[in-house]
Amino acid sequence: MAMRLTGMYSGLDTDSIIQELVAARRTKVDDKTKEQKKLKLKQDAWGELNKKLKSLQSKVSGMSLSEAYTKRTTKVSNSNIASVITGEGAMNGVQQLRVNKLAKIGYMTGGKVAKTDGGKANALSKLRDFGFSGEGTLKINGQEVKVGEETSISDVLNELKKAGVNANFDESQQRIYISSKDYGADNNFTIEGDDSVLNALGLNVNGTGDAKAVKIDGQDAEIVLNGATYTSKNNVFDINGLTITALTESSETITLTTEMDTDGIYDMIKGFLKQYNEVMNEMDKLYNASSAKGYEPLTDDEKMSMSESEIEEWEKKIKDSILRKDENLSSVSTGLREIMSGGISVGGKTLHLFDFGIDTLGYFDAGENERNLYHIDGDPDDEDTSGKADKLKGMISSDPDTVINFFSQLSQQLYGKMFDMSKSVNGYRSYGSFYDDKKMQSDYDDYTSKIKDLEDKLTAYEDKWYAKFSKMETAMAKMQSSQNALAGLLGG
Repeated sequence: MAMRLTGMYSGLDTDSIIQELVAARRTKVDDKTKEQKKLKLKQDAWGELNKKLKSLQSKVSGMSLSEAYTKRTTKVSNSNIASVITGEGAMNGVQQLRVNKLAKIGYMTGGKVAKTDGGKANALSKLRDFGFSGEGTLKINGQEVKVGEETSISDVLNELKKAGVNANFDESQQRIYISSKDYGADNNFTIEGDDSVLNALGLNVNGTGDAKAVKIDGQDAEIVLNGATYTSKNNVFDINGLTITALTESSETITLTTEMDTDGIYDMIKGFLKQYNEVMNEMDKLYNASSAKGYEPLTDDEKMSMSESEIEEWEKKIKDSILRKDENLSSVSTGLREIMSGGISVGGKTLHLFDFGIDTLGYFDAGENERNLYHIDGDPDDEDTSGKADKLKGMISSDPDTVINFFSQLSQQLYGKMFDMSKSVNGYRSYGSFYDDKKMQSDYDDYTSKIKDLEDKLTAYEDKWYAKFSKMETAMAKMQSSQNALAGLLGG
């Protein structure tokens, strides 16, 4: 960088002069910077739209499979007795169900232990504290455990746990509690032993009063479905595509009615159209946005003369119009509309969405940027068509095969079109992108290089002028020095 001297001898404001000279060339840097900023806004706008298009494509992919329409649901006449989840293998029909038994966990509530001194026991209390003397035997699930006077409650609990059961001593209740690890008869447990040991620990089911233990045996659940008996360890039965959960033992026989999930099919189609409409509405808004002619991204110097609200409004104007009349956006929108408005051959007939009570509104009835949106006749959530007869629901109930055939084909065609529009284009776009993301990024990087080159040239141009003025100031300084010397010789 050249030495920068002020106009000490010339009396000129060299900084101002040079900055005016540089300003004319700085516009080239500013112009490229603004172009790069607009490209970044375009990248961001397409990036957000691309996510929504890919989400729609994923939705369409699922609807293209006939399995999406064959879901069934099961109604239970008394949901207090059992609940049902309907799987893929379930068959249509009405079945009879009775819940005879619910699965139980084996559980023992011990009787209150009693210390001979009348005090409260804890886990460290020993058998001798309860009046036991000598040695004895305790059997846990048939496994013998030798105990003696110095055996503590804690020791007994550990032996119980080793035998595969849960065990705890509740000091506040002065009782031992035991339970099996899981539901079912196979997980039941047995506690036996010498009466003297059982009485000391409160584990004797033949005891008396508060010292008596209460035992509930573990058992399997049992249901009768269509006359056949089934058992389960955990109240859940998987039978021929149905997952039945027994909830209450009852002598009542209830009905399970399995049929095609017509509401599910309707909701799936409605959900697809809602998502399609949202994407089309956004694309139309972006394409038909008001012009931002005369608006360019602001430089830092330009922002300094504006308020925050003015800057925000200015930048929003540019952002909202960044995809106005975008050719790629038009191509994507047109491609989707062509598929949706086309005919599908079903059973030798060519059907359209309007044959199922699904159509766009008239040109003058639809709002701005809403002329490509689809409405379902009779949809209670649609104020424009809620008063019409619901043709779609009627056809799902009366002719589900036609509905399934039509929408699975429509989805396949729409998915294929979206796949073609988003497939990889070497050097321009990557797989799954509906816009030229690679090309845009390459252009953005080119801008970065060009802006740097322009800034380097501008700095060199500025340094050149500072160097010229520096030489002039140096020459004038020498001249001034020579004049002063001559004046001194002449006695001036």
